[in-house]
Amino acid sequence: MRALDTNVLVRLATRDDAKQVAAAEAFVSAGAWVSHLVLVEAMWVLAVVYEREPGEIATAVEMLLEHQRLTLQDPEIVAVALEHFRARPSLGFSDCLILEVARKAGHLPLGTFDRTLSKLDGAQRLIGRRTAGRTSPARRCAYPAPVSRMDAPEPSLEASLRRSKPVERPITPIR
Repeated sequence: MRALDTNVLVRLATRDDAKQVAAAEAFVSAGAWVSHLVLVEAMWVLAVVYEREPGEIATAVEMLLEHQRLTLQDPEIVAVALEHFRARPSLGFSDCLILEVARKAGHLPLGTFDRTLSKLDGAQRLIGRRTAGRTSPARRCAYPAPVSRMDAPEPSLEASLRRSKPVERPITPIR
């Protein structure tokens, strides 16, 4: 079965470029597979670039689950993630899917700094104060502040020497 890239899935959902929509529909006419990564990335594009509300994102996921020619990776997991997202849209669909993928793989609890996600069964909130920088209110992720090369610790002399040793390879003439 064929697979879709994010931009093809976005064209099918937004239908904002007639030529690309026609090409996407022709491509999926024989059936196509949508990975979790493509699904999550496409929902992010709809939310951020197209400014769709959580209810619209949920409707898009539901329509993809019911699509006759598209097969979502682990549709049962996507459906459970969609239920969580509908109940708590502030989470974001990706968080809900991450939790359900971890559950299916048997890798729980899912460690998170996200207070809302940690309220779901199977997620565990890790307690820790941020020490550097603040994120904007629109950004719900708890990523550490970037470290510049100037702030990075000086590498040890031994580590520098290990990196600088030339790799000995025989020279093969090009004929």
